[in-house]
Amino acid sequence: MASWESNGHIQQPRFLIWGGNGWIAGQLKRLLEEQGKEVHTTTIRMENREAVLSELFLIRPTHVLNAAGCTGRPNVDWCEDNKSQTVRSNVIGTLNLADACFQAKIHCTIFATGCVYQYDKTHPIGGHGYTEEDRPNFEGSFYSLTKSHVEPILSSYSNCLILRLRMPVSDDLHPRNFVTKLLGYERVVDIPNSNTMLHDLLPASIILAEHGETGIYNFTNPGAISHNEVLTLFKEIVRPEFSWKNFTLDEQAKVIKAGRSNCTLDTTKLVAKLRGYRYEIPEIHEAYEKCFERMKAAGVK
Repeated sequence: MASWESNGHIQQPRFLIWGGNGWIAGQLKRLLEEQGKEVHTTTIRMENREAVLSELFLIRPTHVLNAAGCTGRPNVDWCEDNKSQTVRSNVIGTLNLADACFQAKIHCTIFATGCVYQYDKTHPIGGHGYTEEDRPNFEGSFYSLTKSHVEPILSSYSNCLILRLRMPVSDDLHPRNFVTKLLGYERVVDIPNSNTMLHDLLPASIILAEHGETGIYNFTNPGAISHNEVLTLFKEIVRPEFSWKNFTLDEQAKVIKAGRSNCTLDTTKLVAKLRGYRYEIPEIHEAYEKCFERMKAAGVK
């Protein structure tokens, strides 16, 4: 897909990561450096058309990895009170970057969200997961609303790979880690969800990008895991003294501004594609066990 040329020759892969100071961006950068790839990062605002074009011309990447956007601090409730800023980043900015890359014939990977669905009668807990073809049915938060509306437009660009993450988890207790958030809550709901283990899936994102894959992928580990199951594994492996309490969805609704998506995503498409590249993704329960074992080995407590 890349079009930048030097002396008539197509250059070797050169990655440019948007959202360079972010949590996922930092992990992508380290991973690419470990692989010996040329990688650059930027914090240019995506909605600034002139600055985006200038950055692309300056770096001349073959691949852009977009890990920028508004998710809110400390959580998506922030977006409810900052709607214009959320739109500028998640809608205008994301589309602007994708379009600029399209014009320059650069492959663009967008780290999106799978928090656009909610369990319903046709997709109940324990039933079939949502596929990439299912229409989003969750608009309980402004964050999810922006994501669900922009995704169909992004998918019309032939250079875009859209990866739907959910509740991403890292091998440490970074504040953005979904596990860290669970540990910090006084009470949690106990509902199974699809989760994204970054240790397993960030390498997969690079494989897909380098092979020029496009379209939408549910980007989670296969299966679903409940919050209680996650915390039980954490207690057993990392912190034996840990304890927690549960509350219901109705009780949760009283202490949050925006609704929360709860769903299982079908990963059949992703698993089949990656197997073609000889890359396997572990089932979510197995993946959590391995993650917490790595935490324990690293001295996390």
